[in-house]
Amino acid sequence: MNFFKSNKNINSINLVAGFILLAIINSCNPTKYISDEASLLDKSDVRIDNNKIKKSDIQPYIKQTPNKRIFGTRFHLGLYNLSNIEKDRWPHGWLRNIGEEPVVFDPFAASKSAEQIETYLFSKGYFNVEANADYFVRKKKANIIYEIATSEPYKIRKVKYNLADTTIGKIIYMDSINCLVESGRIYDVDILQSERIRIERLIKDIGFYSFSRDQIYFKVDSTIGNNQVDIEYEVRMMPAYGYNNRIIESPHKRYRVRNVYIYTDFDPKEALTGVDDYLSGLDTIAYKDYFFISDKNDPTLKFDVIIQSLYIKPSDIFQVTNMERTQAHLNSLRTYRLVTVRYQEVDPSLQSEWGELFLDCIIQLTPVSQQSYSIELEGTTNSSGNLGGALNLIYNHKNLFRGAEQLNIKLKGAYETLSEEMSGSRSFQEYGFETSLTLPKFLLPFLEKESFIKKYNPKSVIQAAYNYQKMPVYTRTVANATFGYNWKSDRFTSHNVNPLQFNIVNLPYIDPDFLMRIDTSSYLAYSYKDILILGGNYIYTFNNQNIKKSKDYWFIKIKGEMAGNLPALGFKIAGSEKSDGSYNIFGQPFAQYFRGDIDVRYYRTLNELSSVVYRGFAGVGVPYGNSMVIPFEKQYFGGGANGVRAWQVRSLGPGSYTPVDTSFFNQTANIKSGHKGDKFFSYLCNSLYPTYYYYCY
Repeated sequence: MNFFKSNKNINSINLVAGFILLAIINSCNPTKYISDEASLLDKSDVRIDNNKIKKSDIQPYIKQTPNKRIFGTRFHLGLYNLSNIEKDRWPHGWLRNIGEEPVVFDPFAASKSAEQIETYLFSKGYFNVEANADYFVRKKKANIIYEIATSEPYKIRKVKYNLADTTIGKIIYMDSINCLVESGRIYDVDILQSERIRIERLIKDIGFYSFSRDQIYFKVDSTIGNNQVDIEYEVRMMPAYGYNNRIIESPHKRYRVRNVYIYTDFDPKEALTGVDDYLSGLDTIAYKDYFFISDKNDPTLKFDVIIQSLYIKPSDIFQVTNMERTQAHLNSLRTYRLVTVRYQEVDPSLQSEWGELFLDCIIQLTPVSQQSYSIELEGTTNSSGNLGGALNLIYNHKNLFRGAEQLNIKLKGAYETLSEEMSGSRSFQEYGFETSLTLPKFLLPFLEKESFIKKYNPKSVIQAAYNYQKMPVYTRTVANATFGYNWKSDRFTSHNVNPLQFNIVNLPYIDPDFLMRIDTSSYLAYSYKDILILGGNYIYTFNNQNIKKSKDYWFIKIKGEMAGNLPALGFKIAGSEKSDGSYNIFGQPFAQYFRGDIDVRYYRTLNELSSVVYRGFAGVGVPYGNSMVIPFEKQYFGGGANGVRAWQVRSLGPGSYTPVDTSFFNQTANIKSGHKGDKFFSYLCNSLYPTYYYYCY
């Protein structure tokens, strides 16, 4: 397909190519804006005499790094050098913004980097490390080499416990098998810090609300020789102020939740400006052992919906995990823009019969605006000369029946002019609506228990849509409805089950010439027929991305879909006869097929700004029984915003099919491969069905 159909497009490409060439040429003169007294940091290298230490672990402690390189050239520096630094108007200021200023070598920063490297390696057990920053300057370019000399790291000989609080001590001794500080392990400050965090969470999860990692200390003795250390694991008592402000120590106390107060419509601004007046105007309602506080007779959410999201109950032992889970579950309702969970200590004179202190839990919920609407206006143009636009009207209600139900309605319309060469006509039109309703529970009687909701955070989703498409060669309507469930089995894994999917496709008009062309292929002919789809699907998703930490992660999505089996079974049991080679429901043939695909991605993080993604995709659709091909809507295709963007949607591929008429722009296939597996998939296609087509990218 030819994408450059005018001299204007060719000139634009030449302009961009020339711009890139100028930037590369300027990168060959990197010292353009370096003064005679200074030098450009050209190279920075790290040399370590220990292959157990990764250079990537050292890089964060180096204060100066050379300008970025792309394919061996300082492209960003070249952009900066294209500008005139004495001018701020366009394009000079713009070039400096998108470019990169030259890195001027600083000897002081190099020496400080060496000190930082020593400090880091010392924390990793290399007590006798020595790091030096050697550099030389030639032709206003400086090269730095960080020479790092290490010795054998110090290892932990033994761990001695000194636990002043006997209650806390018993817990730590019982959990010592999970202790991160072990004999024979290399001394590492990060491991000690991780152990402090682990113990703090362990102790707080069994009721010790006031316990802090600040009460955990490690004393390190490195004088025993043979590159060994002894560590004294110490947990101190609870400090407090006594008579005459003298600090006294006492055993840590366990805490139990006394009351739970829930502010259902909390206003942070009013609470800050006049807390006494604000609180005095609120009403309190006791409901199922909880206290709901609001200034409204009709609270935002039903009380039962809030309670089923709470992991904190009156009279329960304090647990930090339950506090975090409560906050996460309330946030997932998407009805509140701010969720705060905090505790307040009760008068110490009030204690339980076991000598425990009490806490009051205070939950402050600030609702979002329940209703909103937006208007989206889109304009499109491409190198084929096609112009178009789209208008979307979107309405959202985030609490439809006061049970955190999410209602979304979208009305859309699109119009695009098409070139005569591609379509033989002048326009493409599309109109329709989409609506969905999400409920924060399973609409199944035996799975509506509060314990199930708290464990899996399930949701029921009802969707419906209607779409009218007027293409140059046919007119088509698509109506569909879906009912399903989704839930999370753990932090990284989610499941979607749609047991009911109903889809009706009608073609009220099809161009006779186009019909003659597609009748030459049974695959194409069956793709443009009225069809009814009745089936379901299952989607498994694994994603171990940690948003707070920039590290490598996996994304895996597996999808299986089947349709037509139940109605086909019903017709066979009833002994019905086929009409024109297929069973019909209300005069409409239904599709029968299986479709499965897998999408695997590995995100490799190179640095804070760059990453490389490896992706593999494979999918296959197999029609059988009542169908010769899978429906057009379920076929694979390439191009478009979510595919290979250089091609229009459904205009790339499929691999084994070359259309005779170039005006045919809906190119789809039954098999899709995301790697160079052409021979294998071609063999698979031919062996499954002679009318199969596959798409590889």
